[in-house]
Amino acid sequence: MKLAIVGATGLVGTEVLKVLAERHFPLTELLPVASAKSVGQLVEYQGKQYPVVSMDEAIAARPDIAIFSAGGSVSKEHAPRFAAVGTTVIDNSSAWRMDPTKKLVVPELNADTLTADDKIIANPNCSTIQMVVALNDLHKKYRVRRIVVSTYQSVTGTGKKAVDQLLEERAGQPASNPAYPHPIDLNVLPHIDVFEPSGYTKEELKMVNETRKIMGDDSIRVTATCVRIPVMGGHSESINVEFAEEFDMAEVRDILTNTPGVELVDNPAQNQYPMPKDSHGRDAVLVGRLRRDETQPKTLNMWVVADNLRKGAATNAVQIAEYLVSKQVLVHG
Repeated sequence: MKLAIVGATGLVGTEVLKVLAERHFPLTELLPVASAKSVGQLVEYQGKQYPVVSMDEAIAARPDIAIFSAGGSVSKEHAPRFAAVGTTVIDNSSAWRMDPTKKLVVPELNADTLTADDKIIANPNCSTIQMVVALNDLHKKYRVRRIVVSTYQSVTGTGKKAVDQLLEERAGQPASNPAYPHPIDLNVLPHIDVFEPSGYTKEELKMVNETRKIMGDDSIRVTATCVRIPVMGGHSESINVEFAEEFDMAEVRDILTNTPGVELVDNPAQNQYPMPKDSHGRDAVLVGRLRRDETQPKTLNMWVVADNLRKGAATNAVQIAEYLVSKQVLVHG
């Protein structure tokens, strides 16, 4: 299996390499791709050094799969070039997510919709992934009608520049190259991505639109407030979900306990609930603080946490690649 990783030197690309090794992905040839200034730089994978190659070199090598983690503009320009030579692209950016001709895939939910014709596959937004993993089996049982979600997102979701800003500010220094318009240490920014005319940010609208597409139900109403917090890794979400059908709390716990990709962490008496630090380096979506909303019927409150670089990006992409290989969906052009 010949695999290219576009954006191999970034935070997500580095995590992709780690996840591939951990999951023993059947890799025979690795093509790390990064910006022109990084060509020739060495990337380590399972004790071996691989030189970063140019985009053109990687395309000429016609890899079976290319995992993109290099931003929307790069994906828009180069993903079709890989697809044209028969490579299946799994893209971590927002470039293709709402394209009606492209699948938006969370393997636990809808990998079975993939075919050999899907040459560009979109990986959802990190905050959307953990929410739909937590809700999907509940949706099957009770049917989700409305979601009110507030996110508490770590700086790693922005990238290395944001990590550097937080560390510099925490050390008492002014940020040398700030990623945010305000300090992030000892602060909270209700601002992720750019503001739209409606007053919502793009991040908030991603959660609205991607949730409906992944769950295959445009009737689901979603409203989101997305917030950046001074945490190094792990996104948290407060979710209030209204169902069409009445639910039983014991049954809800049983469903979540048996939901693929979910780990129930919900014992307040022992101070056990999901926290970002407990998600680090893990692929599970942690769910807790389960309680009925007493202000309206058929409504549940829950707290959902996941490692945004893992299940929110790298692991989800690798799981898609694993599905393509295991189900022999790949057909090289």
